[in-house]
Amino acid sequence: MKPPRPPSFPARPPQPRPAAPLPPAASARPPRPALPEPDRLCGPVAVAAAFAHRPDAVLRLFYAPSRRAEAGPLCARLARARKPYREVPPEELAKIAGTTHHGGIVAIAAPRPVPPLPHPEALPAGLLPVLDGVGNPHNLGAIARSAAFFGCRALLLSGDPRQAGLSDAAWRTSEGGLEALALYRAPDLPAALRALAPRYLTVAAVARGGVAPAALPRGRPVALVLGNEEQGLAEETVSACAARVTLPGSGLVESLNVSVAAAVLMHALVEGDNIRAI
Repeated sequence: MKPPRPPSFPARPPQPRPAAPLPPAASARPPRPALPEPDRLCGPVAVAAAFAHRPDAVLRLFYAPSRRAEAGPLCARLARARKPYREVPPEELAKIAGTTHHGGIVAIAAPRPVPPLPHPEALPAGLLPVLDGVGNPHNLGAIARSAAFFGCRALLLSGDPRQAGLSDAAWRTSEGGLEALALYRAPDLPAALRALAPRYLTVAAVARGGVAPAALPRGRPVALVLGNEEQGLAEETVSACAARVTLPGSGLVESLNVSVAAAVLMHALVEGDNIRAI
């Protein structure tokens, strides 16, 4: 008699091998900082100004057939530097420029840095426009154009998040003015104005309540502070200034556009002999 067979059990299922450790998630790696966009400079005046003030920053040049004469000498300079240039049809130039208002010629340049405000003694003498929250890039460009026209040598931008930066529109509107100015930034503008006070007469441009430009003290460089298009200057900024200036008007409208007011004030301060180089 055969012995009974032992009871059968199902075979043990194969055990999975331990999974290999996963590599660190890509999201855990610190992201690479985005490279700043290059400056796109449109129009013959803006392009010529870039070649005049920072030629090494110009990376390449594009132009329409209608601008061949103006582009010729610039192309020769780029050829010596072994940098590219090309004649393109207007529709392609509009794509390169990002606008149809390209003036027939576009230079692509390395982005211009805006360093922190240096010690006041290192600033150029004369009238110093200061922009605090001027948000429209066209206003920024127009103010820079007027500042260069009236002989200013520097422009100070505040750290207000509304403050416009060096965009394509600002370069285009400035017609070379931004290139002619030393540009600085001041994250804490009230503190910067207090630091400027020993050398500059700090003046807040306000819609009402200030003196006329001719009534300002004479014989010192002026730091002229201009505010946001809709809200003007913050009280903290106004309080940090030694004086307030208001343009007298007819009363039919409340105020001027900030870029227009800036031009009128600059002219009044320069022509009124308020500005003296030191």
